[in-house]
Amino acid sequence: MSPWFKSCQRCFLHSSVLHRGFRCLSAVTNRRAELQLHSAVSRWCSTVQGQVRVRFAPSPTGFLHLGGLRTALYNYIFAKKYGGSFILRLEDTDQSRLVPGAADSIEDMLEWAGIPPDESPRQGGTVGPYLQSQRLDLYSQTAQQLVQSGHAYYCFCTSQRLELLKKEALRTGQTPRYDNRCRHLRPDQVQDKLAQGASHVIRFRLEVGVEPFQDLIFGWNRHEVAQVEGDPVVIKADGFPTYHLANIVDDHYMKISHVLRGSEWLISTSKHLLMYRALGWQPPAFGHLPLLMNKDGSKLSKRQGDIFIQSFQRDGILPEALLDITTNCGSGFSTNRIGRRIDELISEFNPSKITTHSALLDLEKLPEFNRIHLQQRIEDEEQCRLLVKDLQGQIQEVHTTEIQDKEVLHEDYIRRVLHLRKGHISSLKELVNPLYSYLWVRPSFSCQQVAALTAEAQHIASLMLRLIEERGEELSVDGLGKDLKNVAKQTKATKYREVMKLLRLALSGLEQGPSVAEMMVSLGPAEISHRFQKLLLLSANKD
Repeated sequence: MSPWFKSCQRCFLHSSVLHRGFRCLSAVTNRRAELQLHSAVSRWCSTVQGQVRVRFAPSPTGFLHLGGLRTALYNYIFAKKYGGSFILRLEDTDQSRLVPGAADSIEDMLEWAGIPPDESPRQGGTVGPYLQSQRLDLYSQTAQQLVQSGHAYYCFCTSQRLELLKKEALRTGQTPRYDNRCRHLRPDQVQDKLAQGASHVIRFRLEVGVEPFQDLIFGWNRHEVAQVEGDPVVIKADGFPTYHLANIVDDHYMKISHVLRGSEWLISTSKHLLMYRALGWQPPAFGHLPLLMNKDGSKLSKRQGDIFIQSFQRDGILPEALLDITTNCGSGFSTNRIGRRIDELISEFNPSKITTHSALLDLEKLPEFNRIHLQQRIEDEEQCRLLVKDLQGQIQEVHTTEIQDKEVLHEDYIRRVLHLRKGHISSLKELVNPLYSYLWVRPSFSCQQVAALTAEAQHIASLMLRLIEERGEELSVDGLGKDLKNVAKQTKATKYREVMKLLRLALSGLEQGPSVAEMMVSLGPAEISHRFQKLLLLSANKD
């Protein structure tokens, strides 16, 4: 047993989480539970002994969505946990369905999310190209190798014949499958058809006797594919490979050590292992991740427009909030708390704790995740500086023609606003909506609005101007809370509640929002003096 294996095994087996699990189960089937946990740990430990290389291999037939991000995230975390490499490979062999811009966007979104690939079409690497459309010769050579060894054959069946087979199967209540007709063609028949230039594909010859394999998550599996499927196409008529061939060829030549992909591919793995065996290649370890589902258990569909990563980015969602919520609803971590950043996700990752249960995602909780991560960014000096720059751009975009005082774009001012509002806002975009426009634009209000609240507006404005002069630059939310109560006591017929409404109106033009004290601290002495001076003049002119 290698030193790495012993170390890894100790790490898992002596963790407090696992031991608590053993104690809880001891009253039921202690020995069985212990064996299952040891088995899960051993499955993972025994596969992580050489260089770890994992890949995320989406198809640019669409943009990156939450399900894809989650798969990429688990691969990234696994690679970084064990000092390995995370590779992005784009499976663009279905040329008819490619979406313009999707390939670049996928890599853009991984970089935005904070899980950039170590090797990719953009980054390059030693085992490229990383676009399958640029590796066609390799697939063709491998397919010919399979044909020459008798593990694959040319198929000349027309699309019309295949459609008839499908219709007949459906009519008789059977699952459509190819009948393997062309695997029985004589060599001379094949050569004649090839010489005539007949359109053809190459099919892999499925054989009975599939060996069981141990999935890292689902345990022992075996699917006798030859009994339920026809021989699959590996090279299409246009010369492009299908997924089944391309993915094993690329995983082999890119030296992929672990394939971590969605559980929908579990049933195809036996087929892929037959191809590895036919080619004489050592397969990687396979781990099939449980699906990401809606909170009601329904399938997370690409047709839900709000699951694409670009839409979250556009809506002001922070990447770390997305990573947090997609792992929080699943498994594979020693804790399950809100607020974890990528470095914490890596340190708390425990692959033996990944379960087979689907992860139920509740996107209604995303604002709360975003609120917590936004607060963390505000409290980090460097991250806060970036937030200030971002917010400066948003303010100028939304309020370009309305800003009267350029001081509202100053870094110190915006930083103060962020620190006062942290924990209350879920995204930066909230700060440029009408509720917070008073922070950037001086509000408008009328004599009628003032008169509806109190006849003592002029007196109250004078008291506030005197208070600001006395306090100078020393304004605090707690201190002003007490001062405002004292101001209210100095009025003759206006209650505290109406005084606060008047001050809120003068400061923001609104009837609701943050506390008056917080508004004052946010705006600063000079600006609130300006606004209360306006209230004083408006009240004086009315009189």
